[in-house]
Amino acid sequence: MGLLSVPQHRLEKMERQLIWGAFVVLLYLLIIGLKALGIIDQYTTNNLVLAGIYVILGVSLNLINGFTGQFSIGHAGFMSIGAYFGAIATVKFGLPFALALLMGGLVAALAGMLIGLPTLRLRGDYLAIATLGFGEIIRVVFLNWEYVGGARGFSVPRLTNFTWVYVIAVLTVVIIRNWVQSAHGRACIAVREDEVAASAMGINTTLYKVIAFSVGAAFAGIAGALYAHYFFLIAPHSFGFLRSVEVLIIVVLGGLGSISGSVIAAILLTGLSMLLANWPYPRLIIYSLTLIGIMIYRPGGLMGMREIALPISFIKKKGEERQLGAS
Repeated sequence: MGLLSVPQHRLEKMERQLIWGAFVVLLYLLIIGLKALGIIDQYTTNNLVLAGIYVILGVSLNLINGFTGQFSIGHAGFMSIGAYFGAIATVKFGLPFALALLMGGLVAALAGMLIGLPTLRLRGDYLAIATLGFGEIIRVVFLNWEYVGGARGFSVPRLTNFTWVYVIAVLTVVIIRNWVQSAHGRACIAVREDEVAASAMGINTTLYKVIAFSVGAAFAGIAGALYAHYFFLIAPHSFGFLRSVEVLIIVVLGGLGSISGSVIAAILLTGLSMLLANWPYPRLIIYSLTLIGIMIYRPGGLMGMREIALPISFIKKKGEERQLGAS
């Protein structure tokens, strides 16, 4: 009786969630099993970890650029803040890894809020220039900060593993997806579609832009802390302008406003770089030609604004069979 009293759309939503949850768990178990059997070697594991970090970065930047309609190209700056402050937490203060991730995310979110308040009143190219300048300022600060090694870099113990990256990547997708589908997310989308109309409807556009900027920065900071604790050594040049461009390419390639697109693009580009690793110079040409071809034939990105969804007809058919069986 309890199931029969639940509306059909809620049953469909619950079934979607259960199927996606089962898929996520089975995929994790498959990868762990292949690693245990030696089929996935350390080099492939490194690329899987890097792909997971890029998923976090791409999805978080999509919240800013895709769903809120801003043009930020300083995501590497927030990543570097999370990387350095997360490393300070473990190396200098001996805090647990989980707290280091939290610290990296919170400091990056605070930086996002402080930068967002004065700059998000700008639009378009002016905002892009401001965020680019912020990223370069952060890089120069760490370059001259001897407490974290300056230009020599900062040695960090390896505390990140595939499980940490996988779980946090899944949580990032779930949290940002739920945010986008909430009333706050719809307000951000309204700002993207027409900021003047959204303001006329009573939406505090500056507030929602700052919130989106801070949330995206927080996840970028967590990604930076994961990166720092996996690759042993971090240096300011690791978080330069090209890193921001890489994340921006993931968002544009996957589709502005598509979380699924950002996930697919992050995995695709990391896999392409891995397959072409033995051809360092031709790799850059093939990589560029691939991106140009996709932009020509799919200017809206791989997914556009669409998301990967389970077939409704399959779920409805299961619901009808269950109702017939109960009757």
